[in-house]
Amino acid sequence: MDELIGRLAANASIDSAVAEKTVGIILGFLRSEGPSDSVEALIDQIPGAEAAIEASRSGGGLSRLMGGGLMAVGTRLMGLGLGMSDIQKVARELFRFGRDKIGADQMGKIIAGTPGLSQFA
Repeated sequence: MDELIGRLAANASIDSAVAEKTVGIILGFLRSEGPSDSVEALIDQIPGAEAAIEASRSGGGLSRLMGGGLMAVGTRLMGLGLGMSDIQKVARELFRFGRDKIGADQMGKIIAGTPGLSQFA
């Protein structure tokens, strides 16, 4: 997790605490909306990912009110202070990290198999 957070902080120019919350939100979204085998392979390669996903769920009722899908993720990320260009940078960096960890084919399955995600690839 530290490696990924460091990459996000440096390459997307965001604070480490925000980077960690962002990772949890995005991985939680991928787990619920993406192809489960590929997403679990990615999560398994990121030590601390489970804790980050759990921490991102602490929004409780507010998260449920926003519904699901990519729009809800965007709303939550904007709530952390990220703009649309920041979200695109984070997504691209996370995809690069994923390709390094599980390979381009597996990461491609996640991107293609998750509704709305290809626009960030």
